[in-house]
Amino acid sequence: MSVKKEASGRRSIQVEVEVPGTPEEVWQAIASGPGISAWFTPAEFEERDGKPVAVTLNFGPGMESRSVVTAWDPPRIFAKEGGGWVPGSPPIATEFSVEARAGGVCVVRVVQSLFASTDDWDQQLIGSESGWPGAFRILRLYLTHFRGQRSAFMQFKAPVAGAVAEAWATLTAALGLNGVGAGQRWAVPAGVPALGGEVELVNQSPPGALLRLDQPGPGVAALFIMKFGGSVIAAFSFYLYGDQAAGTVARETPLWQAWIQQRFPMPTEPGKSD
Repeated sequence: MSVKKEASGRRSIQVEVEVPGTPEEVWQAIASGPGISAWFTPAEFEERDGKPVAVTLNFGPGMESRSVVTAWDPPRIFAKEGGGWVPGSPPIATEFSVEARAGGVCVVRVVQSLFASTDDWDQQLIGSESGWPGAFRILRLYLTHFRGQRSAFMQFKAPVAGAVAEAWATLTAALGLNGVGAGQRWAVPAGVPALGGEVELVNQSPPGALLRLDQPGPGVAALFIMKFGGSVIAAFSFYLYGDQAAGTVARETPLWQAWIQQRFPMPTEPGKSD
């Protein structure tokens, strides 16, 4: 992976994916609040005089990101600009484009860029470049199997003891994913909230799994281990689809919260006790 550097000071990365659907269907997935929420993260557009002027992405409590819409040409181009992820960093521009191809598919392309005179901020772009392929796999699954359906989202994060590889082994053992490969049917063992379906992808490095669900309802689950500060974190993201999705999320959220709290309890701070 590399950052393209231009004489003007513009630095950019580009990632693309081929997905099924008409340009109009794909546009709804990448340039509407319900569409983005169905495969990426909860999103909401602000409109003025019937035209989008800003979009806010919610990555969790206290992690909202608002960007101003800078280009809007349905169903071809949607661009926005917002603050960087590190205090003091230059604004980051993000442009999505949709290009129709033969055979009922489209290419979705994302270009992210910033202007800087040094390499100090390149890591932000490199990190973003490494994250888009995983998000685009979910987009492709959504457009292939659940296109246009209502969606509901639930996400959980928990600290896991040990190094990244050890944490992944702990998580896969708890969920019954050890030794399971792409294309295989799978379900969690007893004692875990209902979860089962078909394995789409399992990676050991970086550690993660992508699952197409039929339990607790139609949907997609993305599971992975990440390092955050000095901690190793297990992340669970569930995208559920259909008219029952919101009700399923409301029912399953407290079950997963209880299981995660029991299986991966928050570490006690030194000098503190119950």
